[in-house]
Amino acid sequence: MKKDLLHVAIIMDGNGRWATSQGLKRTDGHKEGGKTLEKLALHAKKLGIKYLSVYAFSTDNFKRSEEEVNYLMDLLIYYFNHKLKKVCEEGIKVVFSGRKENLRKDVLEAMQSIIESTKNNNECVLNICLNYGGQEEIVDASLKIYEDLKQGKLKKEELNRETFAKYLYQDLPPIDLLIRTGKEKRLSNFMLYQMSYAEIFFSDIYFPAFDEKAFDEAIAFFYNRDRRFGNVKNNN
Repeated sequence: MKKDLLHVAIIMDGNGRWATSQGLKRTDGHKEGGKTLEKLALHAKKLGIKYLSVYAFSTDNFKRSEEEVNYLMDLLIYYFNHKLKKVCEEGIKVVFSGRKENLRKDVLEAMQSIIESTKNNNECVLNICLNYGGQEEIVDASLKIYEDLKQGKLKKEELNRETFAKYLYQDLPPIDLLIRTGKEKRLSNFMLYQMSYAEIFFSDIYFPAFDEKAFDEAIAFFYNRDRRFGNVKNNN
């Protein structure tokens, strides 16, 4: 993998619609989506991608039915305690982005367990965005910066793009490529600060069916893009 593709992010959309199209319950789609995430995390590591961020559950997803939310929380616990074992064995470090408020105690305990068991892994990083919102992350970072300015831990003249980024939930490099599955074409409040210059690949494939081949097509799309970061292309 070329060095200029460091951080890939995925909005894992379409689990429920995939299940409906297969004549299954929406919850079955979330279960299949978990299997797909495991496969893609291992595939990304194989390709040499150092950072993979995934949108597992947004702050707005709590608006869904209590039955679906509880199922998702139970599925996350099972996934963290069992299905991520292979990911851990592959040297992948797991971190989480998002707010802890509204998350059940057993979910927080499962999260902490996977953080502890993978903290020394250094092959690559899987950033799971759970109870996450991009605008909320910017607000939370701003509040932390305010406190550090007030306490003299940070000087106003030291504040810039790079400094601000270090106050986000995780200190990760900017996103190079965003993949959104499931036919929708919007950002849905996902990692807004980190995506300033991300290339965006929209796929009509529902996430449970988004396999390694589809992932490779998104990577090929990225390398066909002319990334100028606001500069003008040199035609010499």
